[in-house]
Parts: sequence; C-alpha cells; structure tokens
Amino acid sequence: MAPFDLELDREMWRWLPDDVDIFITRTPFIDDEVTVEFAQEASDAPAIARGTRDVTAGPANTVAYACTSGSFVGGRDAERAITDTMLASGAEQALTTSGALVEALESLGVSRVVVATPYIAELSQKLSDFLAEHQITAIDNVSLGLSTHISQVPYAQTADMIRAADREDAEAIVISCTNLPTYDLLVPLEQELGKPVISANQATLWAALRRIGRSAVGDAQLLLARSDAVVG
Repeated sequence: MAPFDLELDREMWRWLPDDVDIFITRTPFIDDEVTVEFAQEASDAPAIARGTRDVTAGPANTVAYACTSGSFVGGRDAERAITDTMLASGAEQALTTSGALVEALESLGVSRVVVATPYIAELSQKLSDFLAEHQITAIDNVSLGLSTHISQVPYAQTADMIRAADREDAEAIVISCTNLPTYDLLVPLEQELGKPVISANQATLWAALRRIGRSAVGDAQLLLARSDAVVG
C-alpha cells in the first residue's frame, strides 16, 4: 500500500525474486505538498484500512505501508497504530517503511546514523525523532528542502546529499522517502563510504520478504549481505 503519488513501482520490483508478486494499491489523493500535515493525513486510519482490504482481497497476506513520512510523522505509537489497523483489516502480517528502517538498522547492530531526506527540514527532523524513540541516534540530518516532485530528483543530486550527510562516526546512512529513487546508488555509495546505505524502498521490500521466508534481490547491497537470515 503506497501513497497516491508513488512513481517508483518499477524500482520496488527490482528487489523481488522472479517468483514473488507484489500488489500495489494507493491511498486517496491529497491536494497538498509534502509537509508534516500531508504526512499526517496520508496515514489516516480509514485509508489504511481500505487499502489493506484492497490488497488482501487476493492471495496477498503480508501488507506493507510503503510511506516513510506517513509512518514516522506521529512517532512510535502512531506507527504501531498503523500496523494494528492493517492487522485488524485483514493482513496476517503488517509493516511500515519506517518500522522496516528500524528493523534493518537493528538487524545490522547499528545505533548511530545520519539521516538524508528530500523533505523540508521540519518533516525530516521527525524521522530523527522517530529513530530516537527506538534508541537509534541520528547524529546529523540533511534534507533537500523539497515538498514536490521528489520522484524526479536525479541520482547525482541524491548522491551529493548522501556524501554531504556522511559523518565518520556514523555507522550507517538512512535515506528516507519511498518516492526517492535509490536502487542503483546503494552499492557504489557503500563502497565509496565504507558503511551501509539503507533506503526506504530497500528496507521495505527486505522486511516484507523476510516475513514470507524469502530474501531480497540486490547483489552486494550491505543490508542484504550482512543482516539476519529470513524470518518467515
């Protein structure tokens, strides 16, 4: 289940094994830019419940809410309420992108990160706050200041942002937003910076596939190489 403006369906498929399907539905349209208020409205419980029923009407039973800002904006308790809503609406297993990021960092044994996002600063800071609730310290937070057209950010601009965010004492870099393209950046930047670079879509698909006993596809991506075995 993704926000109405998601434009990266093709990227999500790249982490899937050939014999695994993904069914994607959208939350309702919101006539607003990507702000704190937008993220709060995007995670509205009735919309989450409806989307869950949409995707579980077929054979799918593990449901991911693939929106980073919508799942971290209200903090840890609100993120948990989203998964509870999905479970109550027909999902056998449920996760959010923000929860998947925490799961990925915990699996890697990481507790100090830098955060890089395309958002406006106010929204970006809320990801650092969310991580802190999980005893993960964001020692820096760098953002592009965007509230529109996030899916159109070129790889070069994202790479520059990640390099600017990196700190020697950070154990990993966290990249937010499921609408920010990252797949082809992860391995080159991990090799350049010498640490895991964890993106929203990567963590979401990695965590969802773990729940069905499968592994994500991504040669040499450190999360996939170093993290715990599948848990399904």
